[in-house]
Amino acid sequence: MMENIFGFSISPSSAINMDKVDRALFEELCRVEPDAVRCMACGSCSATCPAAAFSGMSIRKVLLCLQRGKEKEAFRMMSNCMLCGKCTMVCPRGINTRRLVLSISRIYGKEDTK
Repeated sequence: MMENIFGFSISPSSAINMDKVDRALFEELCRVEPDAVRCMACGSCSATCPAAAFSGMSIRKVLLCLQRGKEKEAFRMMSNCMLCGKCTMVCPRGINTRRLVLSISRIYGKEDTK
């Protein structure tokens, strides 16, 4: 390993090998909850979320993490969701994000999101 002589170091790769990601649970989520694929990632939910500014909660990021097999990161974000429903009220696609969060918890076996 080369010594850090330039004041920075090379960070590890964040590339995801999608061939090794098991998407079975995400496909089950999409079958049970079609809203999971209707999200167009506009950011309206994140903009109105009272928890987003402090915790990084974002339903679009949660869905992206689940698609990429990063369940731990998705549940870290979801643990900050207060299920207040503000995101549901502003969603241009009419996605019931509260139901989506609860469905994710049920399908991925994390009933208690807190």
